[in-house]
Amino acid sequence: MDTEEFQLPRSQAANERLHAMIPGGAHTYAKGDDQYPENLAPVISHGRGAHVWDVDGNRYIEYGSGLRSVSLGHAHPRVTEAVRREIDRGSNFVRPSIVEAEAAERFLATVPTAEMVKFAKNGSDATTAAVRLARAATGRPRVAICGDQPFFSVDDWFIGSTPMSAGIPSAITDLTVAFPYGDLAATEELLARYQDEVACLILEPAGHTEPPPGYLTGLRELADRHGCVLVFDEMISGFRWSEAGAQGLYGVVPDLSTFGKALGNGFAISALAGCRELMERGGLRHLDDRVFLLSTTHGAETHSLAAAMAVQTTYVEEGITAQLHALGERLAVGVREAATGMGVGDHVVVRGRASNLVFATLDENGQPSQQYRTLFLRRLLAGGVLAPSFVVSSALSDADIDHTVDAVAQACAVYRKALDVGDPTSWLGGRPVKPVFRRLA
Repeated sequence: MDTEEFQLPRSQAANERLHAMIPGGAHTYAKGDDQYPENLAPVISHGRGAHVWDVDGNRYIEYGSGLRSVSLGHAHPRVTEAVRREIDRGSNFVRPSIVEAEAAERFLATVPTAEMVKFAKNGSDATTAAVRLARAATGRPRVAICGDQPFFSVDDWFIGSTPMSAGIPSAITDLTVAFPYGDLAATEELLARYQDEVACLILEPAGHTEPPPGYLTGLRELADRHGCVLVFDEMISGFRWSEAGAQGLYGVVPDLSTFGKALGNGFAISALAGCRELMERGGLRHLDDRVFLLSTTHGAETHSLAAAMAVQTTYVEEGITAQLHALGERLAVGVREAATGMGVGDHVVVRGRASNLVFATLDENGQPSQQYRTLFLRRLLAGGVLAPSFVVSSALSDADIDHTVDAVAQACAVYRKALDVGDPTSWLGGRPVKPVFRRLA
């Protein structure tokens, strides 16, 4: 066991301050210090490009930046300049800004499968608006979610289906049902079981694996045949799969889709997009019952809309999606070679599309292990790599990836020692990291 101890005393003190005032010590559960080894949860001072610095003065190469939202790197000059320009002109008014029209035009040109768009601040608002709109349009109560995917919204219709369902009445949770990804027969059986009750199918069109051949087309046909709305959650796949999202890459058009994360490169903006027939129900030019679609005080702040326009321009003009895939491929090859070279190729496993890589840490029986994840994260942090995932940003350099692969190799050497003794406890430094969705703290 390496006796050199990596410590973060100022981050520890800052985490105590955070917990004293903020439930969970963070504003997103996935950023909680329970997701990191004990006493090794860095509190960030600032970031630039692919690097962040903690309050202890350590610099890290960062992956999964801003929970996948900062895909161009921190403080990207084109984005920050666009934001500064709009801030000097005012950010929020009593009537729509012309920037709202410009941002909508830019979005619909980038995602041509959509006919209308409405902006908000976070992904949950957009997905919940999609669910509400689907229920209004169909007159049906149930929502069918893809049960193999981890997250759709903070709102009751989804959180009630997780282990953290405290405070949500069963009358609400009973209206959410689940279907498995990639299994059209099981989905059709679900729709038949709840005939004329399911308002929508909502899923991420792609995740850690590619859609099986014909799957998304088959879902489109099922939704049409059963009269429900097909919703693609493109919070992650938007821009990372293609500038027009997974729907643009795979050529399957949903009725509604939601975007966020990469759309603002860290600035708060999300989008609900879709066909005019449905979206207009949230507007003023129709004869049906009005749908309270999205109405947010800060949803159209001009600086966030400017950020989104700069992001889209940068993606298109600089070929960012292709860059993300190339960087991810280089990283995946390097990590796999490092793991194999240290004899843990079957235990440290890289998965997912190159632009959206994650890793699994498996024990001696090939089962997912929070203990081995803790060991792995500890060694990466000590090596200057902050990596809850291996999701890349375009700001990474080849040198950053080479450094990451070296840190992975060192971590895998310790991983091999732990496997050899059949117990990683000596290398944990405290309690193991924990899953986000669990019933008890």
